[in-house]
Amino acid sequence: MKRRMWLAGALVGLLWAAPAKAGTGIIIRTTGGLSALQLFCSLPLSPCTIVGGLDGTLGQVFLVTTPLDPTTFINLLGGLTGFVAAEVNQVLSLVDLTNLVPSPISSTLMQDRSSTAYPAGSTTQTAWNSYVNQPAASIVGVQNAQKAFNVTGDGIVADIDTGVDPTHPVLQPVLVPGDGYDFTRNQPGGSELNDLSPCPFASTSPCTPPPCSSTTCPQPAQVNQSSAAILDQSSAAILDGNSQYKAFGHGTMVMGIIHLVAPTAQLMPLKAFHSDGTASLSDILRAIYYGVQNGANVINMSFDTKTSSVELQNALDYAKQQGVICAASAGNDGQGPPLLVYPAALQNDVMGVASTSDQDTRSSFSNFGNAIVWVAAPGESIVTTYPFNTYAAGWGTSFSAPFVSGGAALLHNLQVAISQSGAATAVAHAVPLDPSWGLNNGRLDLVMSLGSLGGTPDYGVSATPPTATITAGQQANFTVSAGPAHGFDQTVTWSCTGAPTGASCTVSPSSVTLDGSNPATATVTLTTTARGLAPPLVLPRGAPPPYLWVTLAASFAWLVLFVALCSSSRAFRQRPGLVTAAVVVAISLCTYSCGGGYSSPNPPGSLALSSVGVNPTSVTGGSSSTGTVTLSGPAPGYGVTVNLSSSASAATVPASVSVAGGASSATFTVNTSSVTASTPATITASYVGVMKTALLTVTPPSGTPANTYTLTVTGTSGNLSHATTVKVTVN
Repeated sequence: MKRRMWLAGALVGLLWAAPAKAGTGIIIRTTGGLSALQLFCSLPLSPCTIVGGLDGTLGQVFLVTTPLDPTTFINLLGGLTGFVAAEVNQVLSLVDLTNLVPSPISSTLMQDRSSTAYPAGSTTQTAWNSYVNQPAASIVGVQNAQKAFNVTGDGIVADIDTGVDPTHPVLQPVLVPGDGYDFTRNQPGGSELNDLSPCPFASTSPCTPPPCSSTTCPQPAQVNQSSAAILDQSSAAILDGNSQYKAFGHGTMVMGIIHLVAPTAQLMPLKAFHSDGTASLSDILRAIYYGVQNGANVINMSFDTKTSSVELQNALDYAKQQGVICAASAGNDGQGPPLLVYPAALQNDVMGVASTSDQDTRSSFSNFGNAIVWVAAPGESIVTTYPFNTYAAGWGTSFSAPFVSGGAALLHNLQVAISQSGAATAVAHAVPLDPSWGLNNGRLDLVMSLGSLGGTPDYGVSATPPTATITAGQQANFTVSAGPAHGFDQTVTWSCTGAPTGASCTVSPSSVTLDGSNPATATVTLTTTARGLAPPLVLPRGAPPPYLWVTLAASFAWLVLFVALCSSSRAFRQRPGLVTAAVVVAISLCTYSCGGGYSSPNPPGSLALSSVGVNPTSVTGGSSSTGTVTLSGPAPGYGVTVNLSSSASAATVPASVSVAGGASSATFTVNTSSVTASTPATITASYVGVMKTALLTVTPPSGTPANTYTLTVTGTSGNLSHATTVKVTVN
């Protein structure tokens, strides 16, 4: 690896040794290679100077300068064989002055400087606790993912940025040999400390800020507003407001986040940006090809441009073809569609990353829209490494993207041959967010992403003990457990059904949050009540059917009315209207009591209800029986309607059944539910004042003790739902 990187660096240095002449930079792709381009530039009509190659060992993409108008020069190339494409070498800026700190950082967060072993269990390396255990790391599940899948990152993660502080004790052990490459100076080593020349501090060598106390250094002090960093040492007074350093430290900050997620992955700093935040497209292209050809498995790009580039897409197409995973920030303009930024918009090759708050809301500064955002990640108050062996906090999508890049190194740890598309599919297993943001997927969840490689993240539920026997008025307790599978780490909400009448079933706590690897438990409590002594009021066995009770009541009413009429004859003679009303009421009651009234839409006549029956007459709860009503003869052409009812909730029937014209019978279905004891149900059919009954017995499953109830405890999470059951016998 060291020899290959040295040879690649030497080749880049030779190609870029000669200084470019003044003029416009043009990026040219030619299938004829360097010789064809040299011939073209030697022609009088197309004067140009070859600055160097941009695609490493491929030898097809070059940067030239020309004194000609760019459009004129590019048109000269249009008709020549072998010259595929040309575009102006644009300048990109890492800095977005609208991206200011939205609110002061918590002083507690930045002042928590106690040392914590990192990675977990390390005996040699420590870092600030506010860096290792910050809220953003917990939100995306950094430590849960590392623990659940026994991964801490593998391969090489390259970052195209301002470089890195290679002396930072947290990052130094994991930098690739040679510390990457500096494309702004065409030399090995991607140190951004080289930008401190002349040194802005009062020191000589090395160039470091002087020590200060709490009285001379504000804690924290705001610096680098363009990259939204908060510091607590004396560099704040030197760097803040100095445009030359407005992006200084950006690369070290981004690499610190990658390292937080994947602490054993190697880091390759590719310095394409100056400390003022500017970079040329040609240097970014060189960095992409260099990273791919020198073993990078992941490339992080915490920058964006609103100008599309054919060669940028070609370079990222090449990276994808070589199995390199790429992630890029979505930008900090606070805008949505139709805004497009690159490289995030190149979604076949890159995962664009938006920023969220610790409450999973969209950051006010973050761009959004599914054309540029594949997934979101925290991007506010992100504590990370900063030059001079210290730490800073940042706001911006620049600090969201490295969570995804570090996650890609974890995915590579699990599946060495994982591709860009495979990583994008895994990352898509995310926490759902507000769909109005226009995100392709939700917020990054590393546990779910890693779990998706071994199967769909899910969970199972179980309960112990499976059965219990209690006396009415007592409680029964069960333990219900939700166990994660494939890294599931979401919240499961419990519910309980099936308790006996008058009893209650509760689950405490009502929800549990899984950590991706360990089960979480809750307690199910069934609380019963002592049974009352008073039996339900029922009609005596052999009592007349209900309609006879109505007849008796009506007859009694008629008798009372007759006596009243006789005793009040004088009053009625004085008020003939009252007499008429009384006679009408009396006739109506008499008619109904004698069977002359009817509730069916069918007119009375000689047709009557003969019988109602069920088959079978005994069923296990949950099964059904077929009921049949039979008339004394064929129904008239318009058919008749027979009303139905059931005396028990365990057996249900439709409100009525229709007998077709010309038919003398019709069938209906009796549906039953599970019971804990044998339950009789009287099925009643009525037509034109005639009522018939049939008896159906609903029984519990064979072998089930009497008064045994099945409780169903359900755990629900999003669109997933799993249940388990326990049985309780109440004596």
